[in-house]
Amino acid sequence: MIKRHITPAILKALTDTPVVLLTGARQTGKSTLVKAIASHHHPARYITLDDFSVLAAVRQDPAGFLAGFHEPLVIDEVQKATDLFVAIKASVDRDRQPGRFLLTGSANILLLPRLSESLAGRMEILNLWPFSQGELIGTTERFVDAVFEDKFPIPKAACKNHFDILEKVIVGGYPEAVLRKATARRKAWFSSYITAILQRDIRELANIEGLADVPKLLTLISVRVPTLLNFAELSRTAAIPQTTLKRYITLLEATFLINKLPPWFGHLGKRLVKTPKLILNDTGLKAHLLGAGRERMMENGLVGPYLENFVAMELRKQITWSECQPQMYHFRTQTGHKVDIVLEDARGKVVGIEVKSGTRLGEQDFKGLRVLGEMAGKHFHRGIVLYTGSEVIPFGPNLYALPMDYLWSIERSS
Repeated sequence: MIKRHITPAILKALTDTPVVLLTGARQTGKSTLVKAIASHHHPARYITLDDFSVLAAVRQDPAGFLAGFHEPLVIDEVQKATDLFVAIKASVDRDRQPGRFLLTGSANILLLPRLSESLAGRMEILNLWPFSQGELIGTTERFVDAVFEDKFPIPKAACKNHFDILEKVIVGGYPEAVLRKATARRKAWFSSYITAILQRDIRELANIEGLADVPKLLTLISVRVPTLLNFAELSRTAAIPQTTLKRYITLLEATFLINKLPPWFGHLGKRLVKTPKLILNDTGLKAHLLGAGRERMMENGLVGPYLENFVAMELRKQITWSECQPQMYHFRTQTGHKVDIVLEDARGKVVGIEVKSGTRLGEQDFKGLRVLGEMAGKHFHRGIVLYTGSEVIPFGPNLYALPMDYLWSIERSS
């Protein structure tokens, strides 16, 4: 089993919180992880609601079902029985002992308010994404924490070549996809995976008409990400009414296939774009939906968007185990200056990160970072351009060009 870097955070939560919920898309390894925790770290009884008989019993009498167990429980795919949340709340109110319930869910309950509100103050929610690059090679990345340090630690290791990074982008991080070395076998898995998500999970979350429109919509989104969310344009292209489109977007977000990157505008009265960007949860999934291999990416100028989505998700993953736990945004002015990713920590320090597909950089590649620095003022901490070259290049005070693989080359000290 590949070590998941979020494990210490789960174990810490179980020491002081009655209910811990691990969410994430299907097939990201939630079941494998919680089974390992129940076996080796936090003894508990494992139950899955993917078992039809268990699910039937839970739905018939949630409170009675829970009353039959006296040890801590791991309940897998808890979103299948929404009434169970109310029963868990009642049980926890009677006994608030930490670590009583470790739940997993393939739906984001923060987007399903009636579920999240039932356990407010009693539950900690953690997200499990597909494998990070560090998890795949056995290192614990600390790039996110490092960029907020006063003195940025620059590794001496040289960058891998550009084509190695493209291969990582195309494969993505889903455990099953990573294990399948043959392109055709990865394609078969992704096809089955998307069908299962759209036909089962989304149907269970909401009784929607026109389910055939959702696969087409997901492909249209994949073409565009990472880009500003434009409901009007997407509605016209997909021939889906905006009200229906917004519902579909919420469902795709609830199943973790897409996520939104909100705009950064601090507390400034500037003329900034305040529209979120969409990113896909995995670049392997994006490559599958668009049928894009390495050659097609390079021929059609697709490398840049893939790399930006790849970096955004690697940062999203690292934030789940980082110490500083920054918020993640994008930055864009109405005059066109932009920064792909902005991180802001609890102290208000701001770090801008640009992603470039080229092996050479110039002053123009730092223009957006300089504008962000001017607007953030004393809160601007550092600006970084990640690119496919191999050298670390200073471009001014607190501005650096770094090879792409520094994302997973800066390790947590033991």
